[in-house]
Amino acid sequence: MNILICLKSRVISEALYDLLKREASDDRIFVAEGEIDNVGCQPDIILIDNHNLNQKLLTRLPTTKVLLIDTGLEQEDVINLLLSYNLDGVLSTNADASLLKKALNLVHDGQIWIDNNNLKALLSRAGAISKKGRINSVSKREQQILDLIKRGFKNKEIAAQLFLSEQTIKAHVSRIFRKFNVSTRSQLISLLMKNHDDTLSYSLQIN
Repeated sequence: MNILICLKSRVISEALYDLLKREASDDRIFVAEGEIDNVGCQPDIILIDNHNLNQKLLTRLPTTKVLLIDTGLEQEDVINLLLSYNLDGVLSTNADASLLKKALNLVHDGQIWIDNNNLKALLSRAGAISKKGRINSVSKREQQILDLIKRGFKNKEIAAQLFLSEQTIKAHVSRIFRKFNVSTRSQLISLLMKNHDDTLSYSLQIN
């Protein structure tokens, strides 16, 4: 297995490298320095943090599994990253060596690794949405607004489309945000697009 470590912190990168060298002697471990293109391997798994995670990287390595290393993020940020980038899992820097090795093997085999707390939050977020990107408690009016938001319309433009006041639209959008447990339009759009026709399977790991 080729494992690439791509973290902002050099200290954590080197600690992970040493740990993996001890626990995964048969694997090839690399630490990214500068552009990831400079690494002389096709990684099977990338251990990456939020600082280095970007869509360009994922597009360049479409078959590579991506495991987010949580270096102290808020849970909401972890869930947003999992949904936005369709990651293969998340692992805390507090995890011990045996858990890290187990996570790598399961992710390499095509499963998703996520701890119990983040799994509950993720399912609470994604499970509220049907395959058509709707939730049962969304009203007909809210669904109309959702459709316009997905098409990039602002509140003023939505108000004009639906012959309502901008203040009324703002009130509807606020309720929609609460129902979907998001705080920005970009989070809402990402969540709707992610759950449009995609179903994830999870390997639940309780630490």
